[in-house]
Amino acid sequence: MQGYSRPLASLALISLLCMVLSVSIGSAALTLADTWAVLTGAGTPLQQTLVLELRLPRTLSAFATGGLLAVAGALMQVLLRNPLADPYILGLSGGAAVGALFAMLAGLAGVLVSGSAFAGALLATFLVFGLAHGTGSWTPSRLLLTGVVVAAGWGAIITLILAISPARQLPGMLYWLMGDLSHAGSPVPALVLLTMVCGLVFPLGRSLNVLARGALQAAALGVSVRRLEWLIYVLASLLTATAVSMAGSIGFVGLVVPHMLRLVFGNDQRLILPACALAGGSLLVLADTLARVVIAPEQLPVGVITALLGVPTFLYLLYRSR
Repeated sequence: MQGYSRPLASLALISLLCMVLSVSIGSAALTLADTWAVLTGAGTPLQQTLVLELRLPRTLSAFATGGLLAVAGALMQVLLRNPLADPYILGLSGGAAVGALFAMLAGLAGVLVSGSAFAGALLATFLVFGLAHGTGSWTPSRLLLTGVVVAAGWGAIITLILAISPARQLPGMLYWLMGDLSHAGSPVPALVLLTMVCGLVFPLGRSLNVLARGALQAAALGVSVRRLEWLIYVLASLLTATAVSMAGSIGFVGLVVPHMLRLVFGNDQRLILPACALAGGSLLVLADTLARVVIAPEQLPVGVITALLGVPTFLYLLYRSR
């Protein structure tokens, strides 16, 4: 554990700085002194409202969402033994999007939309796992192909919903599909889930390291491969469903962050998974800050920022690993 304390402490410090920057920057800028005064119980009523009721909850929601997606991506890459695996590749985001769009089409709002998105993501999880399993056991390639096909089906349903939706509801639907943190709920449940999952998988780090090298090698070394694979899939699905229900479809976080950390820290899952929680959260906090200030007072969908940052970063990583 001592060998992991320094990099994790550095990432924790970076995360704290990113959150302070996010809370301080906006259409009405605050100095660091003003932000500190508010966080310590001082400051004007307007500053307290701006920080404690508007910016801080959104910043914590962004951090939780980014951490959930990055950890889910790292787990998926171990499960499928494929560096291109991503939380959305198995159709989880498509199921969540269908659930949320149906809720919007029915005139629901707020927590009901998030709950519908969560239910849709869980439905996609059981659907993909059931179809991939069939009457026998599933393999990573079979699970991956099933997820791609199911994701295509969700995409067709999304297109159908958008085609039949009233014109007045289309902007909100499209904005949610591009990723939006402006209506995220309380970040506390997501932060608690992220902390619990990181605490749960840390003792399994050695088994995850062996599983990443192949199921046969893991079984030969005494790892309960099937049980561990089920656990990884359930945890990754739960993390993704929670993130999507909070902020909509946000891509590339779960794909790029684990790659970048492996280049720096190696492939030890005992370090990579908690590092993904911190680095993924920091990345989405910075992306959300850019989304709020680039064309202020208007706001961009945070999914647009992550795509603009993620595409060139991932192409560079592919170029390095030729």
